[in-house]
Amino acid sequence: MRAHRVFLIMVIVGLFLSCGLFNRSNQRGEVTGIRSQKIKLERPFGMTYIKGGSFNIGTADYGMIELGDFNPRTVSVSSFFIDQTEITNGQYMQFVRWVRDSVARDMLARQVQELGADSQSDGIGQFAYQNFSDTESLTEYQQYMIEQYGQDFPGSSQINWDAPLTWDFNAYPDQYYAQVMDSFYIHPSKWIKGVPKLDVKKFKYRYISSQQDQPSVDTNVPNSFLNYEPFISEKVIEIYPDTTVWVKDFFYSYNDPMHNNYFWHPAYTDYPVVGVNWHQANAFCIWRTQIKNSYNLSRGELTVPQFRLPTEVEWEFAARGGSQNGIYPWGSNELTNRRNQFLANFKPDRGDYKADQVLYTAPVKSYLPNGYNLYNMAGNVAEWTSTPYVWNNAEYIPSLNPNINEMKDDRKVIKGGSWKDVGYYLRISSRDFEYAQSARSFIGFRTVQDVPQNEPF
Repeated sequence: MRAHRVFLIMVIVGLFLSCGLFNRSNQRGEVTGIRSQKIKLERPFGMTYIKGGSFNIGTADYGMIELGDFNPRTVSVSSFFIDQTEITNGQYMQFVRWVRDSVARDMLARQVQELGADSQSDGIGQFAYQNFSDTESLTEYQQYMIEQYGQDFPGSSQINWDAPLTWDFNAYPDQYYAQVMDSFYIHPSKWIKGVPKLDVKKFKYRYISSQQDQPSVDTNVPNSFLNYEPFISEKVIEIYPDTTVWVKDFFYSYNDPMHNNYFWHPAYTDYPVVGVNWHQANAFCIWRTQIKNSYNLSRGELTVPQFRLPTEVEWEFAARGGSQNGIYPWGSNELTNRRNQFLANFKPDRGDYKADQVLYTAPVKSYLPNGYNLYNMAGNVAEWTSTPYVWNNAEYIPSLNPNINEMKDDRKVIKGGSWKDVGYYLRISSRDFEYAQSARSFIGFRTVQDVPQNEPF
């Protein structure tokens, strides 16, 4: 009897407590979910919104099947953003200079540490790590993390971006600064005509990545989760483009002016970047995401999804411009318009050379865009995709967002054809490959970004 009373008292107390909780909420005991504030997602700069849909991938030209064309099949693709143009020399130069300056500032800060100086010191001291010498400015979280993990946890030692960095020899603040900056140049004995030359191999971008082709769950063991650590690694990428591709790709051609001027000269700022391998293109995507999210976090705004290379299917869906007709992005089967002008930058027959055709690459907004307002989805430069190049069988291609997640295959699909290619490679369905570590004078890239399912467009 006593046990029943105790149980009854517990039930009554529980009811009173629960009633109190209900009275303090507006949910009336219902599971209504956590309500979030409605937001308007930002359209990424220079990108076009591609609404997802279905289309027939591949080609019916079985005479060229040995080149690896897909057999036709209907597939569906989720919505995404994609760059209107190929990534330009100017955009990639911004990446190069950011990496160059960040490496320099980090080396200057390490030198300050070795000297035992701090941010209050003159000369090189102004480049001290922001969170290393001024412990009073640390948040409670940062103080805890330093005590728990030391100075190695991310964000513990932030480089100082406010101190003015100079590359002018005559403006160096002291000899310690000169010592660090001197390490960025090749040995003076190798300067051409006495002109200092930066050692671009020092421009290395570091980031953390995961092996996407590795499973996170061991399906052979019920309720077993694998350790993520073996699949997470730090990557260090030399990011300066290989400007020698203009000479190496065409050994018996006089392409020295392109080798000497193409990447850095202001005349080529709006031309597509080339000489960038697949790993460097991915590093650019990581950096672009980092820059945007760092800015958003500083303003208390939401972070954006990862910028990345498009899958082969995404690229083909975007190249079609919303049309199912035509083998080229402009929706027809012809390479010229009614005035007999070429509709893309590619290698036509020698006898059909026209005055409007360029010899090498063209500015990224040359020629008319396709139905999605995307420029040069055919010609100019071929473009890296994230998809490994394997022989495909339509029977094994999934119908929803198909992609081959085989990261160990160093052959990566390139699409679109280039300024040096014949018309066949300009077809939307044509596909070729290049090795991920290879850089070419005819391969560039553009990026995409996922769109949340709550699409605002």
